[in-house]
Amino acid sequence: MRRAVTTAVAVMIFGSSTVLACPVCFGAEETSMVDGAKLGVLVMLAITLAVQGGFVGFFFYLRKRAKRIADMELDTEWSELQGASRKS
Repeated sequence: MRRAVTTAVAVMIFGSSTVLACPVCFGAEETSMVDGAKLGVLVMLAITLAVQGGFVGFFFYLRKRAKRIADMELDTEWSELQGASRKS
């Protein structure tokens, strides 16, 4: 029992960085896990930017529509005012 504890402590102290670290945590850049993690981050960023772009496009659409309706109302009001001034 004493020998097992001593061995475990020795492994934890002297070999902990290479024994307990997986390739991703240890910093191996050539593994497919790192490539997959990078690709996953890029996909999540692309989805986030696409959703935000959709919101921005929708708000631009609403602004353009509101401007068009306001212009139509202004034209209608202006034509009514011109018609009223001709009758006077």
